[in-house]
This record gives sequence, structure tokens and C-alpha cells, in this order.
Amino acid sequence: MAKTHDKVIISCAVTGSVHTPTMSEYLPITPDQIMEQSIEAAEAGAAILHLHARDPQTGSPTADPKVFDQFVPRIKAATDAVINITTGGSTRMTLEERLAYPLQAKPEMCSLNMGSMNFSIHPAARKMTGWKYDWEKPYIEGMEDLIFRNTFLDIKKILKVLGEDCGTRFEFECYDVGHLYNLAHFVDEGLIKGPLFIQSIYGILGGMGADPENLVMMRTTADRLFGRENYRFSVLGAGRHQMSMLTMGAVMGGNVRVGLEDSLYLGKGQLAKSCAEQVRKIRRILEELSLEIATPDEARAMLGLKGKDAVAF
Repeated sequence: MAKTHDKVIISCAVTGSVHTPTMSEYLPITPDQIMEQSIEAAEAGAAILHLHARDPQTGSPTADPKVFDQFVPRIKAATDAVINITTGGSTRMTLEERLAYPLQAKPEMCSLNMGSMNFSIHPAARKMTGWKYDWEKPYIEGMEDLIFRNTFLDIKKILKVLGEDCGTRFEFECYDVGHLYNLAHFVDEGLIKGPLFIQSIYGILGGMGADPENLVMMRTTADRLFGRENYRFSVLGAGRHQMSMLTMGAVMGGNVRVGLEDSLYLGKGQLAKSCAEQVRKIRRILEELSLEIATPDEARAMLGLKGKDAVAF
């Protein structure tokens, strides 16, 4: 049974597909940079590494398996961390593109967004000048007119081809309370079995705001829908809300996610120089609260994962 004194799983989302190179010189872009930041984050205490790929020349998001292959196997060889491959990709990718590398790699874990939604940081474009690459400004501004597609049929397909066929388990990304009910629907349909790993997300334009009341609502709703013994709860706070929301979530018995995908900052006005800096900061906070940090193997046991030797990379 999940209790408030369970060890805390730290996930680290290393690069993502939302932020662009102009926003931070420390955002990892090349396979070597992604690999180096991933290994450093694992050494700092991250049990799970959530990975996207970027074009090594421009930093734009890519779903190309050949790019993933330049860093994912090397991270596996250098760490014991759970490797979690995105199925979200970016809002501009088709489902087939988003699934190309996960189906090849058959990882222990993948992310799975639990509903279609508006997902945008387009107001950030007004604050930026001196873009490094031509693609960045239209990419950010274009989010205003895009929908992040994750239909019931899309989700059902991912559960079948990755979950059932490959033995991959999921980080269920829930940006709103309705996403919890979508998840409950698939549980009721018998397409998902526990233990569930629910990543509740706050502070993204198009999803829930980063308000403490929303975190409490998500936690109590998940308790009601699934029973606390049947799921693991985790918290992602976007941007400046990262550390405050994570701390509150941990006090409530949850796990935490950091990384430059979610926030480019370490503190007010201070860019994080690496994902590991954020891992070390949240680890310090957790340990000051007398909470213990889960190792990768402890995370595997908590989440019922198949093990790093059962993947295809």
C-alpha cells in the first residue's frame, strides 16, 4: 500500500519539445549533450529519465529513431536509471511519428498523455528577441492554433502496441481532472492494470493552473477513482512553479519530476545550468523533509516494470 513514508521517485525530463535553444544556452540539443545531462541527472538521484530527441543541427524536436539511437543505448550502458521514452513527441508530429522509436526500443516505460488539449507557451514569444534559429519563433507562436491530439482511439492504440505487445508501462500524464476520468475509463475497460503511475501536471497554458487547491483536488480524485493502494502519484510543476508544487506533492505522499523540459530555471531569474542541478535541489528539499529517495531498482519494483534487460536497445 502506498503510504506517505514511501521512498520518493525522482523523474527527470531532460530536454522535451517545448523550449527552444534561444530560451536557454543550457538546453541539451545534441545526442552528446542529452546523454551527458541524463547521466549526470541519474548520478544526482533521478531514478527515471524521460527522453525526447532533437535535431542535432538546429535543436528542433525530432521523432527520428536514428537520432534517439545516438544517445538512448549509451545512457542505458552508463546508468541504471529507468529510461522513459516520450510518446507525446510534439504537437506537430503524427501518432505514427511519435510511436516510431518507442516501438523499436520497447522501453520499460513511456509517457502517455491522457487526453487531447490546447497546449501552448505562445505568450513567451513576445518576450524573446535575437532568435538563434529561424524555426523557433513560428514554432512558439504557432502553438496558439494547435491542439495536442490524444484521442481515445490514439490512447487505446498505444496501450495495445506498446503496453500489451511490448510489456511497456506508462507514465500517465494528466493535465486536468478529466484526464483522470479518461484513465479510469481505460482501467474499467480492462486495458490498463496497476500499479498506475500518474503524473499530474500544473502550470501549462491549456491545462490546470499551478494552484495548491488543484493539486489537492487531483490527489483526492485519484484516491476516489483508483484507491490509493493501486497507484503512485507524481507531480510536475511547469516553469517557476516547479519546486513549490513538487514540495507540496511530496509532503502529500507523491513523487516528483524535474528537468529542463519542465522548467529552464533553478530559482528566480537563475537559469539552471543542467538538469542535475534541479535534481540535486529537489533531492536536498526532500531529504530536509526526512524523505528517502528511491533507487532505480526500487522504482522498478514500485511501478512493476519489466527491467532494463527486457528492452530492445
